[in-house]
Amino acid sequence: MGMRRVTDLIPRERRHRLSVEDFHGMGEAGILGEDARVELIEGELVDMPPIGSEHAGEVRILIHVLTRAVGDLAIVDAQNPVVLSEDSEAQPDIMLLKPREDFYTRSHPGPGEVLLLIEVADTTAHYDRTVKIPLYAQHSIPEVWLLDLPQKRLEIYRTPRPEHACYQTLEQHYEGTVSPALLPHIQIDVAKLFVA
Repeated sequence: MGMRRVTDLIPRERRHRLSVEDFHGMGEAGILGEDARVELIEGELVDMPPIGSEHAGEVRILIHVLTRAVGDLAIVDAQNPVVLSEDSEAQPDIMLLKPREDFYTRSHPGPGEVLLLIEVADTTAHYDRTVKIPLYAQHSIPEVWLLDLPQKRLEIYRTPRPEHACYQTLEQHYEGTVSPALLPHIQIDVAKLFVA
């Protein structure tokens, strides 16, 4: 177990929590650099680990496979924000978004515009399962895929239960084909999602 920090002793309700508006203001003021890799999770800034070559390659594979599969049925979005609430803005690896004429240039997408959200996990699997996936469920993201690189496994989380911050179903796939629940006619070969 790690060493406790002094701030761990301060009750959460007494800490200053940031809003998405504060977060964006920090970026505009130059407090957070353009290349800063941070997310706002329930009012707190969370550093994201650097992207390794395997992780980056897997994101590129997903972009390639999904773009070909969905065509104009969805927008394939990579490593961009989704505003979950007034105090949470995550940056998932991939999202399939409902088509929108402005391609989300007027505002970041919210949970209601996400058809599928995908996280690629190399060293972050525990964090993704215990923090991010429950957060996505809490905000009614309809489906989350977790690409577990060390295990070469695709985990599919469906049917969010916001009141419990969890998903009702979990499927694990090592091979075969899968389809996003909201795009059921699209077939994705699981084996093609992983570098051989």
